[in-house]
Amino acid sequence: MRILPAVAGALITLLRKILFLWVRTDVLGAGKQELNLDPDRPVCYVMQYSSLSARLVLEQEVERADLPPARPPMDIHGGPRHSFCFLYRRARSRFSPRATPVMTQQLEQLVAMSVEDPTLDIQLVPVSLFWGRSPDKEKSFLKLLLSDTWSVAGRFQKLLIILLHGRNTLVRFGEPLSLADTVREHHRSKARANRKTARLLRTHFRRVRQAVLGPDLSHRRTLVADLIRTPAVRDAIREAARNEEVHPDKVRARAWGYANEIASSMSIATIRILEILLSWLWNRIYNGVRINNIREVQEVAEKNAVVYVPCHRSHIDYLLLSYVLYRNGLMPPHIAAGINLNMPLVGPILRRGGAFFLRRSFRDNPLYATVFNEYMHVMFTRGYSVEYFVEGGRSRTGRTLQPRPGMLAMTVRSFLRDHQKPIVLVPVYIGYEKVMEGRSYLGELRGKKKKQESVVGLAKSARKLRSSFGKVSVNFGQGIDLDTALEQARPGWKNEAVGQEARPPWLNTAVSHLANEVATGINAAAAVNPVTMVATVLLATERMAMDERQLARLMDRYMGLLKAHPYADTVTFPEGDGREWIRYCESMGLVGRHPQKLGDIIGLDGVNATLMTYYRNNIQHLFALPALIACLFENCSSLARDRVIFLASAIYPYLQSELFLRHDADNVGVEVDRWIDTLVEHGFLRTDGDRVMGPDEGTDQRLQLHTLSRFIIQTLERYYLVIATLRKHGPGVLTAKELEEESTLMAERMSILFGLNAPEFFDKTLFRNFIENLRQNGVITASDDERLSYTRELDDVSEDARLVLNVEKRQAIAQVTQLGTA
Repeated sequence: MRILPAVAGALITLLRKILFLWVRTDVLGAGKQELNLDPDRPVCYVMQYSSLSARLVLEQEVERADLPPARPPMDIHGGPRHSFCFLYRRARSRFSPRATPVMTQQLEQLVAMSVEDPTLDIQLVPVSLFWGRSPDKEKSFLKLLLSDTWSVAGRFQKLLIILLHGRNTLVRFGEPLSLADTVREHHRSKARANRKTARLLRTHFRRVRQAVLGPDLSHRRTLVADLIRTPAVRDAIREAARNEEVHPDKVRARAWGYANEIASSMSIATIRILEILLSWLWNRIYNGVRINNIREVQEVAEKNAVVYVPCHRSHIDYLLLSYVLYRNGLMPPHIAAGINLNMPLVGPILRRGGAFFLRRSFRDNPLYATVFNEYMHVMFTRGYSVEYFVEGGRSRTGRTLQPRPGMLAMTVRSFLRDHQKPIVLVPVYIGYEKVMEGRSYLGELRGKKKKQESVVGLAKSARKLRSSFGKVSVNFGQGIDLDTALEQARPGWKNEAVGQEARPPWLNTAVSHLANEVATGINAAAAVNPVTMVATVLLATERMAMDERQLARLMDRYMGLLKAHPYADTVTFPEGDGREWIRYCESMGLVGRHPQKLGDIIGLDGVNATLMTYYRNNIQHLFALPALIACLFENCSSLARDRVIFLASAIYPYLQSELFLRHDADNVGVEVDRWIDTLVEHGFLRTDGDRVMGPDEGTDQRLQLHTLSRFIIQTLERYYLVIATLRKHGPGVLTAKELEEESTLMAERMSILFGLNAPEFFDKTLFRNFIENLRQNGVITASDDERLSYTRELDDVSEDARLVLNVEKRQAIAQVTQLGTA
């Protein structure tokens, strides 16, 4: 007996209400702007497999999102009874107990109508549904029974899945597919049009499924066994046995132990528990987590193996990125973690959350190195998403550190061996308003020994959970396609044969360029927040204090510069204005207020004065070019525009190397010229014909330009300190190592004498990087015994410093360098 449509509709509505008494969903991509549906063209939602529960969820979410309804018939003559269909139904044969997926009649009907009427353009919106989002990690019946996996569940199994995982359900809407465009080239063949439509939809669903569930995983024990059987590991075992004169079985057992030590054991149950705990944690210690540019990452993850490369500011980074990805419908990555984190209790949890562990150095252990390389190769070739920190360790100064390209080199070498699965590197900027380890970083920068991670230390740090650490931003940068990057570094690289070692002569140069591109991409996704703005301006003042109204006005002016001349599309800005930012920082205990009848004074006191340099350094690169231009007018009232461009372009390569600035050094003159126009437009500079002039003394504009110059002045002072030290000794006296050591000592002395609160001012690695850049640019050369000589250009640089550094500062540097010889 046929049920009347009205009765059927009422029954479906009742079932939907009953289902959603239990089910809770996270929905992605259902916004009208994201889908960008054409209201004049019919819409049909497509789900992969025929299922009543899938239909009920679809109708509910479409109604919630105020999208074209799914239940009514499509608005076309002779169309299906509903505005949704399934790609496949399961058909059983008498000769096979297994169900075979068959294209549904509804979808075949839509394709036939489009073939017969080329003017009919139906918008197919693919919708994916995941109950619990578990990867098929175990081969046990129980695991398959209780999880939504790559396999298709039966009715009873689906019922259990909904009961167990219904409160953790993901619904993901895909971009509309034009059916008219799909079938256009097959306008006379319905069968071929059916196959093409099914293939496009099947590919979409597979890509989304892999992005959400991760690749179809094998058991960990099987993975470890496969690693030991690879040709590279077998060769390494034989080599180690021969060198150590022991039986290969002993070496094989050692290799097995290495593989077990390294490999992750991702558990979806652990990830779900961590999601609950982390949701509580973020709500307790943060005022919110802001996520930017996640949509592009979701699209990239559908077609590529993704390597997430975040900056490393805190141990929280590991947890935060995995949480953000999971909450946005992406499988958490396998995370490279230092072996120091493989502590009792903590280590197993991290391993089940996706961490794999590596030793700090394995240069002297070729067997371990081979096992680890093969493990990474398996990760990439099977399409797993991976996360590692290109900086190696956490930044204690708030700057992006010089890359340590070890993991990146492994990624490239794996891709050279097998590039069937495309790899995209995604830089990630994580911006904290208050980093949890801030105080310990200050201690380490002052010479305290870094504390070894331990369970006791972790328990002690739990006391910090009572504090508020403001907001945190997770900004995803522009993805870097590894294939394209290698083609730029080595055109035609795919035509070159490489063995399993994959170490061609050009590899190191290519990896070095790629590492810098990653670090530059991280900085290009910076998040400006109230703390970084207050820190930047207050630290640029003489006494780290300023009238509240003046401070607010200056921050608004500098924010106006950043928005008028954006550093990159992926940079984000805070809401509100300068006054609100001051109050916000005051509420977090980062600035002090000194009441005055003429107006309150906002200042930095004690430890905060040094701590705030960390947050200033987070965004220093955004102001590098305008601040550099402002420096040129510190001791000069006017300069020819060409002279400004020349001087800024000459200094830029050193700033670029240190701050990972995105503009090409060979063409930066164009960017400098644009910044001059922006500074003139905003009243920081003036022009008269081909000359650029600073504001008049005593004006508000002069104060603004002077403060802007101090955003970068300490970096330039550090450069001048190296040059003054080298010139003091003369050519052929110092080695690069000696120049680095002496410059560091001079900077530390100067920091104490003149009250400089920036720990990076005497950071040895920054001096090393600057000296190396002087060598690369031909300003200094080294003899056979490594003694440094310099060209006339170094004298010219010293003379140009008169424009940037005032007399007092140059004399101070000269005084410190002379004292160093006593």
